[in-house]
Amino acid sequence: MMKRDRYFHILRYLHFTDNRNDPDRTDENFDRLWKIRDLFEILNATFSKFYNLSENLAIDEVIDSFKGRVIFKVYILKKRKRFGIKILKFCDSTGYTYGMKVYLGRDRQRMAQYVTATHATVTELTRKIEGRGHNLYMDHFFSSPDLFDDLVKKHLLLWHCQAEEERLATRPKTEDNTTEKGRHSCKNQG
Repeated sequence: MMKRDRYFHILRYLHFTDNRNDPDRTDENFDRLWKIRDLFEILNATFSKFYNLSENLAIDEVIDSFKGRVIFKVYILKKRKRFGIKILKFCDSTGYTYGMKVYLGRDRQRMAQYVTATHATVTELTRKIEGRGHNLYMDHFFSSPDLFDDLVKKHLLLWHCQAEEERLATRPKTEDNTTEKGRHSCKNQG
């Protein structure tokens, strides 16, 4: 076990990028994740390099609890962890993270394109598996007809899932006319 003072001493000098190469913060293409961008890209490449995906995949958002000061910290009322950093993850049915992207606020480069931000994110995360015929599950946050058409063209069988907590009216009834907890309703879009 490491002593607390030693841990903080190591943490104080732990850097992944040289601070003298600080990019211009007023630039339109400024990367808010520049201090750990190289490490983040290495992790993403390694995640996808050493693992063979199963047939069923999912894209979802995760809030990583964070109480520090960053400009891209988000607040989502309906999440258990309300404050934190939003990470968009591309996962296997076993829970293995195949790819991820940190939400850094509005993407000015994509605003000029004619696709939604979620459409561009899903397209970027599924780029490595196009044409392989996987089943892709996602919730209504990522849904759009243009995205569904685009993914069907790329030979990804798409399932749009709705969590029961979000759609109380569509819960299946049991024999005693009560709703079942933990069930999900999915619609095949492909």
